[in-house]
Amino acid sequence: MSGRGLNVLGLVLVGTVGLAFMFLTPHLAGLDTVLDLTVYMIMAILALSLALIWGYGGILCFGQSAFFGLGAYTYAIAMFNIGESTLPFVLAIVLPAVFAALLGYFMFYGRISDVYLGVITLTVTLILFSSVNSTAGPEFRIGAARLGGFNGIPGIPPLNWPFKKSAAIDLEGMFYLATASLLLTYFGLRFLLASQFGRIIVGIRENERRAELLGYDPRAYKLATFTIGGALAGFAGCLFANWGNFVSPTIFGLAQSAQIIIWVIVGGRGTLIGPVIGCIGIQWLSAALGANQPSGGSDVWSKILGNAPLILGIILIAFVLLVPKGLVPTLTDLAALLVGRWRRRHEQRGFEPQQAE
Repeated sequence: MSGRGLNVLGLVLVGTVGLAFMFLTPHLAGLDTVLDLTVYMIMAILALSLALIWGYGGILCFGQSAFFGLGAYTYAIAMFNIGESTLPFVLAIVLPAVFAALLGYFMFYGRISDVYLGVITLTVTLILFSSVNSTAGPEFRIGAARLGGFNGIPGIPPLNWPFKKSAAIDLEGMFYLATASLLLTYFGLRFLLASQFGRIIVGIRENERRAELLGYDPRAYKLATFTIGGALAGFAGCLFANWGNFVSPTIFGLAQSAQIIIWVIVGGRGTLIGPVIGCIGIQWLSAALGANQPSGGSDVWSKILGNAPLILGIILIAFVLLVPKGLVPTLTDLAALLVGRWRRRHEQRGFEPQQAE
């Protein structure tokens, strides 16, 4: 089968599995499991936003949580002031996109190098974290919404059907929305990357100087990619604020920023399905380690086994050292190697009788 055929087969497989998962899970799993899976789907959208920016655009962004947090806080603040979710939902996507466009304009047109670009995005995230964390007093409010500082904003009203305030989306509806959004995001990005725009940004990632000599403006394409990634992260933040009905400054934190990068590294840069698998797998592993901590014991091993972040860190370090290309690219290379060996053996067996004759 040709590469194009394998690509189509992969898309059909992802779509079939995704739709089956979306429609069957609420009927086969309990409400608590559905609630956990919902946040996995939301975070996978966030992972895809960085997969586009870093994996395909070649832009190392340590501040993806800044756009994620802006989307969440924008929705929460607008929802308390408006009361109906159609406009807050749109604002939660538009505002992070505009912020990403402004930040990206100064970075790319200022010809900031990749290393300093990563430092700037990380610094912006830490500034937002410190700023929002310092708004605990009653005077810090935007209209009817109190920012709450380190206590966050609780009791955020849920999404409703467009322009129907009374038709709120329940927990099961949030699962359907999050899963459908993940599928649409994945296939939308696949379509974008298959277009001329996608081929150009990949070409710029591989050799920016050559793309410039061919007449393309790398700054404009990088800015567009960065803006799309910011919009996707803001969209994920909006869904996250609905999932927990709560947002806090930790959404801008360094741990959140590092986690997004780890998802992409583990799943595999230069792929879309890889960061999704890495995100869901790491979140599930974190939840499993947290739920299975030993209840007692004063010896060293009990303390180590009871430290879920330590165990997760050791697993991730070992994984990155042993599988540096990421999970999906490594499995793809292994499958290609096995298929190549099988074809050579098949060709040799078909050729041996002809030699004997």
